[in-house]
Amino acid sequence: MKVSLFITCLADMMYPEVGESVVRLLHKYGCEVDFPELQTCCGQPAFNSGYQDEARVVARQWISAFEHSDYVVSPSGSCTGMIHHYYPDLFRDEPEWKAKAEAIIAKTYEFSQFLVKVLGVTDVGASFAGKVTYHPSCHAMRLLGIRSEPGQLMEHVRGMELVDLPHCEDCCGFGGTFAVKMADMSEAMVCEKAKNVLATGAEVLVGTDMGCLMNIDGRLNKEGKPVRVMHLAQLLEQGGTAR
Repeated sequence: MKVSLFITCLADMMYPEVGESVVRLLHKYGCEVDFPELQTCCGQPAFNSGYQDEARVVARQWISAFEHSDYVVSPSGSCTGMIHHYYPDLFRDEPEWKAKAEAIIAKTYEFSQFLVKVLGVTDVGASFAGKVTYHPSCHAMRLLGIRSEPGQLMEHVRGMELVDLPHCEDCCGFGGTFAVKMADMSEAMVCEKAKNVLATGAEVLVGTDMGCLMNIDGRLNKEGKPVRVMHLAQLLEQGGTAR
């Protein structure tokens, strides 16, 4: 099975180790993984800010980079959600590009979704010694309908204590440009999220979107709280002991 990695801007620039974990896991299950060098931002920041013409330019480049891929897999529900839900609208007046967008949507998956739904994998043989809680990102849940897949993967991690996060479906306050435009509201939301994370007593917070994890991690660090954050792919691929 041939898979193209869509790394996303945030992972590429700040968390490349997440992409490395995704690739190693895909290799483990026999996937041949490539990295289209023409890939760019999916266009979400421009789209969310109302710059649709600029977003279309970026989206055309993204489609061109991946249109020949068999599957596209990303460690981000947010960017994958942008492609699935907003590309058809973005190209509603351009039939050729709308058709290309719809074709690529059918083969584009968020990481946990691909493992469970396409590869049929729920137990990767991982082990992890520590107490962990999980934050589900808004876009993965609400745009892609990802609810059970991360839990199915985590429940098979040996030696790990998984504890429920209170009010887990509440937004962390990041939301990309929302955190910039509505800074006070965003801060209030992430403070609430951090409080709920700390209430679990978990040593590690796991998620599927580095934007959310970066935001929550920033708040926890500001409060001096020693909670480690990890992308789900890192948890499944690295294992080891919480630190």
